[in-house]
Amino acid sequence: MKRLFGMVVLLASLPVYAHGISEADKQAMLGGGLLRYVGLGASHMLSGYDHLLFLFGVIFFLTSARDIVKFISVFTLGHSLTLIFATFAGVTKNYYLVDAVIALSVCYKGFDNNGRFESYLGVKAPNLLVMVFGFGLIHGFGLSTRLQQLPLGEKGLGMLGRIIAFNVGVELGQIVALLGMLFLLSAWRKRPGFQRFSLVANEALVLCGLLLFLMQMHGYLHTRHPGDFGFNTEAHSHAHEHTEVPAPVQHDNL
Repeated sequence: MKRLFGMVVLLASLPVYAHGISEADKQAMLGGGLLRYVGLGASHMLSGYDHLLFLFGVIFFLTSARDIVKFISVFTLGHSLTLIFATFAGVTKNYYLVDAVIALSVCYKGFDNNGRFESYLGVKAPNLLVMVFGFGLIHGFGLSTRLQQLPLGEKGLGMLGRIIAFNVGVELGQIVALLGMLFLLSAWRKRPGFQRFSLVANEALVLCGLLLFLMQMHGYLHTRHPGDFGFNTEAHSHAHEHTEVPAPVQHDNL
């Protein structure tokens, strides 16, 4: 457990958890056109490991094109709604907490894929289409909290256009990621070990979701109580900048 916590702390120290809005992104958006927002949305989705893990879990056992289109469309509708409307209305929450819930959605999908509702809890699994839509809303809210870190300008058609452009980029990035996942799963299903290792793969999905959840909660607590999480080098250096070094004491020779 101590080693696991150490791993979480190490991963949590990575800048903005690898898929946030960096200062370089913010500067690039200043005066940038809509294509820049499209590009940022695509790169944000392709680096959004929590979103991609959830998508991987959703399509893991889907084999027909009809089912894949149905579930991905529902997920896309969900995250597009909250991404556009929450951003335009300025509705936001602490993004660490939102991302923690997104991490739990990854755990949920792995848990559901392995039939744990029936085998562990003795209950029927909730309607998957409804759950994917609901989690889509949460994922979109997570994207919205990040997007609102950008200089979107005054509320109006210009701002709405930038939000929609970002959302278009997200969808393009999602399509690219899905194509890669479908290719990987299609090749894997042809191998005799797929059924045997599918259980392990989805247990790993639960573990990844749990690690992401702990990382996000660590980040949330770190922002609320920074003094409880180790040495603050920035504050330390600032403190020394304002500390006067006393002059050496002169001793009379006896």
